[in-house]
Amino acid sequence: MDKNLLEAVKFDEKGLVCAIAQDAETKRVLMVAWMNAEALQKTVETGFAHYYSRSRQKQWMKGEESGHTQKVRELRLDCDGDAIVMFIAQNGGIACHTGRESCFYKVWRGGAWETADAVLKDEKEIYGSTH
Repeated sequence: MDKNLLEAVKFDEKGLVCAIAQDAETKRVLMVAWMNAEALQKTVETGFAHYYSRSRQKQWMKGEESGHTQKVRELRLDCDGDAIVMFIAQNGGIACHTGRESCFYKVWRGGAWETADAVLKDEKEIYGSTH
């Protein structure tokens, strides 16, 4: 593990840090996930976003199933060291497992959450089933 890379990062009690994927061109936030030290190290080594799945309790590279990889163009750490932003190039234009550009596709309007972004590709087409 790279000491210089990890030393400034304040991982939580579970060994995780919040990781935000933001489109390098449009600056739209595409998704938020979690990284542990291994995922951060793999991200730096490969140039592609790696995360830690809390629900599956395992490492994963974004796009390993869908092909919608995230090429990291820049990695930033916030002033407290407890959040990472990655400016990325999103392969295929789909970051969300629902087949949308961004995981942030719901907008609060008139007292309810409304779906604001269309599905670009059906989940079943991407994964063969619904996640």
